[in-house]
Amino acid sequence: MPMKMLEYCQRILAKVSFDRHLFAKELAKSIKRLERSDVKRLRQWCMEQFGQRYEDIILNTFPQQLAV
Repeated sequence: MPMKMLEYCQRILAKVSFDRHLFAKELAKSIKRLERSDVKRLRQWCMEQFGQRYEDIILNTFPQQLAV
């Protein structure tokens, strides 16, 4: 079964989460790759997984219209 793009992006972000610069770069690339509904799910996942560490990056990288 092929991996969905959202799952792929989550896997990449988890692997690069040790480095702020790489995390920010891959997060921006992930947002461009995903459909809008998946971008919302990715934002929620990022806040749950990395909100303590990278909240500033997450909030600044996602489109403002998704901030609810």
